[in-house]
Amino acid sequence: MPIRSTRKSETYFDFFSASGNETEPIPFNAWWGDRVVFGGGNGPVNEIEYFGINSSSQAQNFGTLNVSTRMAGQCSSGTRGVIAGGTVNPSTGSANFIDYITIASTGNATDFGDLITNNNGSAGVSNATRGLFMGGANPAVDEGNNIQYITFATTGNATDAGDITVARNYAAAGSSGTRAVMGGGNTPSNSNVIDYVAIESTNNATDFGDLTRSNQYLACASSTTRAAWGGGDGGTNVIDYVTIATTGNAQDFGDLTQGRYGLGGAANNIRGVFMGGHTTGDYTNTVDYITIASTGNATDLCDINGSKGFLGGGFTGEV
Repeated sequence: MPIRSTRKSETYFDFFSASGNETEPIPFNAWWGDRVVFGGGNGPVNEIEYFGINSSSQAQNFGTLNVSTRMAGQCSSGTRGVIAGGTVNPSTGSANFIDYITIASTGNATDFGDLITNNNGSAGVSNATRGLFMGGANPAVDEGNNIQYITFATTGNATDAGDITVARNYAAAGSSGTRAVMGGGNTPSNSNVIDYVAIESTNNATDFGDLTRSNQYLACASSTTRAAWGGGDGGTNVIDYVTIATTGNAQDFGDLTQGRYGLGGAANNIRGVFMGGHTTGDYTNTVDYITIASTGNATDLCDINGSKGFLGGGFTGEV
């Protein structure tokens, strides 16, 4: 049954007494919201954009990053959004910067600190307290297996939190708030591996199962229950999903409206969105949405502000 706080007006949920029929209210420490934000992409660029996850209005300019980048790791606490690393120059390699924004406002990003190493194509994932950057690589070296973490409430450099099971970059990750799941990536061949790890731990990841296809440059949208991966290498339109609290292979969810790779993903615990990406011909401005608790094909929602690919992620937060 719901438990009413005596301190604030939020409703907390008693998972131990729930019969399973109640509608779960949004918990007080939610790390999502109805504003979708993403940064970087393409050539690379330093642009940050935002739009409403329940709105059909076109995305708008939020501000700029301190560094132009693409395929950066991205995650949020619901209040503060963080964008880290990525490719700053396709010819010379990747970056170790971490920038942050306050999601409810608009404006340019502020320096947060540095990643442990230069990192391109990490999978960003979080809860309300901690953000993880899983995998990634310096293009001049090899795919990485490290997991790095930050604490949103502070600023400073990332800290080592363990290793993923297979070194790779260009994967995508989702969160239940307790567990992070990371799927796909480049080893340098396409991978179907799904890993999981407790977000608040400093343990190595454990094998969860496999995606329905080996894939990289995909995006993830997740709720406290499910993670759904969409798009990926070759311009596929496939959407896979898993139930985060279990382990096992992914199942087919449905299809995107348009096959593409290098797209971004985000969610508000009810609706997941997949934005931008690269089709077999060119970049696209398409934003699709799904209802995470169901299965079925995605529906067109709105457009981002100009066609854009190699986004690497995205996140949502409170307005």
